[in-house]
Order: sequence, then structure tokens, then C-alpha cells
Amino acid sequence: MRILLDDTTSDGLDQIIATLATHPSIEIRLFNPLHLGRSTGVTRAMGRLFNLSLQHRRMHNKLWLADNSVAIVGGRNLGDEYFDAEPNLNFTDIDMLSVGPVAEQLGHSFDQYWNSALSKPIDDFVSITPSKGDLAAARVRLQASLAESRQQNHALYNRLRTYQTQPRMDTWRRELIWAWNQALWDAPSKVLAKADPDPRLLLTTQLAPELDGVTHELMMISAYFVPGQPGLVYLTGRADAGVSVSLLTNSLEATDVPAVHGGYAPYRKALLEHGVKLYELRRQPGDPSAGSGPHLFRRGSFRSSDSSLHSKAMIFDRTKSFIGSFNFDPRSVLWNTEVGVLVDSPELAEHVRNLALQGMAPALSYEAKLQDGQLVWVTEDNGQLHTLTDEPGSWWRRFNAWFATSVGLERML
Repeated sequence: MRILLDDTTSDGLDQIIATLATHPSIEIRLFNPLHLGRSTGVTRAMGRLFNLSLQHRRMHNKLWLADNSVAIVGGRNLGDEYFDAEPNLNFTDIDMLSVGPVAEQLGHSFDQYWNSALSKPIDDFVSITPSKGDLAAARVRLQASLAESRQQNHALYNRLRTYQTQPRMDTWRRELIWAWNQALWDAPSKVLAKADPDPRLLLTTQLAPELDGVTHELMMISAYFVPGQPGLVYLTGRADAGVSVSLLTNSLEATDVPAVHGGYAPYRKALLEHGVKLYELRRQPGDPSAGSGPHLFRRGSFRSSDSSLHSKAMIFDRTKSFIGSFNFDPRSVLWNTEVGVLVDSPELAEHVRNLALQGMAPALSYEAKLQDGQLVWVTEDNGQLHTLTDEPGSWWRRFNAWFATSVGLERML
């Protein structure tokens, strides 16, 4: 088993990760690691600040691969909040299960990153290599943690246990849609660019023919959406050419990164003036007794857990779809590395389109519109449509969004 982690996620966990890597069948490497000042939170922060040109660039790829034959790609990270198991906030996501040659392509992408000079073994960053005894002690702590989780959230534990007696792979195999597909990914050397990266290294260059070729309908789901001037020109140009363009992203009240919303908000009016439709997913309450929404946007298992959008997908002319880790924002285009799969299948495109439409439903989203030149938000409560003239969201979220815009962080978002 090979595990490649973006180093941003390893802060303070070097010893734990190294202990896991002592297992004879597990290798772990860190991508674009911070080499100095890893010992404390303060020194890590200083180390990143002194090398910000490299350290703000992340491997944002999400890929699970078995035997170069079966792969899962999408926006989901490995963490409780991505699997409906976090008490405070859970993320809704879209994944694609792929088998066959495309999984082999994704395997090539993993090998490129794994063998890159930017990937370093975790053992390089620990002063004392953990022993087999440390691994055994970690197993004991893990069992105790599982026992505690079983008591604290018995329903979730039982739901996960059903997969041991009722595995889903046979069901998923029967549901596969056979179609032409292609894996797309950024080159790992993208993060080494001193300024804007070479277009030949970019996933967006590979995706450009699909974006340029859309003639009827473009639908996008992007949890973090900051079009920038190039994106604004592209989207308004498509809309002016008669393409139906619609986007689902997070509302201010739902996003987990209000600063990103600050990068998006200034573009809304121009997009709407050209006919682009904007839908902002509402914060979905976590109390299951309040009823259940559509499957993708269902409420969390925990009663106190809210839901926020984390999905990334595009549907081109209801014939092709792209699912991966890519957000429509400068960070995905310029700084982070990304991976995804493009599929030429009207059947699959319709499935993904229906997921987008679920999220765009008035009961789940605010539709941003212009009314007498002013921005308003149309939504539905208790079966009744109504219009809000003030953007939903706390004052603290508004401040964060305003601050990001005021200090010019857009290209970093």
C-alpha cells in the first residue's frame, strides 16, 4: 500500500504517520514537504512564510486506486467530515468509480507524483524512527478509539458494519456505464513554476477543448468558485453565444471558507447581466427529524451536523461530464495540482446533471438574481417561494469575505 499525502495535511502528525509507515506493507511519502521548522506550529508557520512561493502550492489530487484496475476520483478527502461522521459540519461530494484502462491511466498519474523529486519518505522527517512496538501500541489506541466511537455514535457504526456483510462492489459493477473516458491531471512539476505555470503542464489545457466546444448547455458544480477575469470573459462569452450556463456553488452561509466567497461575490452581477444562472447551496440543517433532502445533499447523521458543498463537476452539452478535484478558481488553475476523469456518455452526463439539478432546487439553494439592478436571493421555505434582499450569512462571514477582497487575495483563493 502506497500513500501519498500533501504535506499541508501532515502538520503535527509526523510521528503518527511514521508509525503507520512501519507496517511492512505500507509506504508513505509527503508531497512538497516543508523541510525546516516542522517541530512546532509556530516554526511550521514561519517556515512556510519564508518559502511561501512554494509552500502555498498544494497537491489537491484525490485518488483511490486498486491494482491499477479500479479507481475512485472526485473531491473527497479522507476525513470524518467527508464521510458524514463529524458532529459539526459534513461535506457533500461527488465521486466516480472507474474500472479498466482509465484506472491504468490514473495509475500513471500516481506514479508520476510518487516518483517526483517533490515526494519524500516520511522517515526523512522524524528524528526517531518508530519501532514495531510503537505500531503495536498504536493498534491498541486505535481499537480503544473505535470502541469509544461505537458507543458515541452507535447508528453510524452499525451502518458502516453492514458493508462487511453486504459489500457493494457487485452492485456497483452492475451499475457501471461503459463509455469512452480519459484521465486528466496536472504535472507534479506545476508547483515549481516561479510565476504562472507552463500551460503544457496543466489539466485545464487538456480540458480546454471541451470548454471551448460547448454549444448548448454548460452546467458546473464548484464548491469554491472564483472565476477571475479570464473565467468571467469565458462564461459571459458562452452565455452571449446562446449557451445555457448555470453554476451551483456554496452560499456565504454554507461555505467553510468565507474568503473564497469574497473572491466570487464581485463577479455575480456581471455574470447575471449576461444570463448566467447562479445557485448558491444553502446551509443544510443536520437534524434528520426535519426530513431528508435529495440523496447527494442529504443531511448529516449527527443531529447537530450541518452540510456544506464540496463537489466538483462539469456537464458539457448533456453528452460529456468531468468529475475530479478541480474547482473553478485560480488556486486550482494556477497553484494546486488536480486530477479528474472526462467521460463521453450522455447516460452518465444525465446522471450528473440530475445531481446538479437536485442541488439547484429552490428548497435547497438560493438563486441569485438581479431585481431593479440589485442582487436578490430567491429560495423556498415550507413550499413557498420568497425573495431575500440581504445576503444570508453571519456578520463574521461577511467580514471575512470583505477582507479577502479588500486585501487583494483573489489570485491566492
